[in-house]
Amino acid sequence: MKAFLKNYRQSPRKVRLVAGLVKGKSVAEAIAELDFLAKRAGLPIKKLLLSAVANAKQMGIDADNLFIKELRVDKGIVMKRMMPAAMGTGHRINKRTSHLTLVLGEQAVKSKKSKVIK
Repeated sequence: MKAFLKNYRQSPRKVRLVAGLVKGKSVAEAIAELDFLAKRAGLPIKKLLLSAVANAKQMGIDADNLFIKELRVDKGIVMKRMMPAAMGTGHRINKRTSHLTLVLGEQAVKSKKSKVIK
């Protein structure tokens, strides 16, 4: 019930905005929200979520009971590049990457209890 995305080429700061929106939601709610989100990180997080759901189905867990237990965005490698600047100098450009870790949890199935009238 885990899925990983390594070296995703977007800064962790921007990816965490999307991760914060879907954390703690059920899988169906999260997919619906990611479909209509106007952020670039929405599609890779959706693909990661679907991968984690497929991993859970492989283990024999029902997809309807799953929710996003943890969605962690960590700093990946930083590619250093140079931008030419005035008077023969150069400024450094950091191209940041992100590591995403998605953990799904299973909600307890609520059983219907009959009310006892006294």
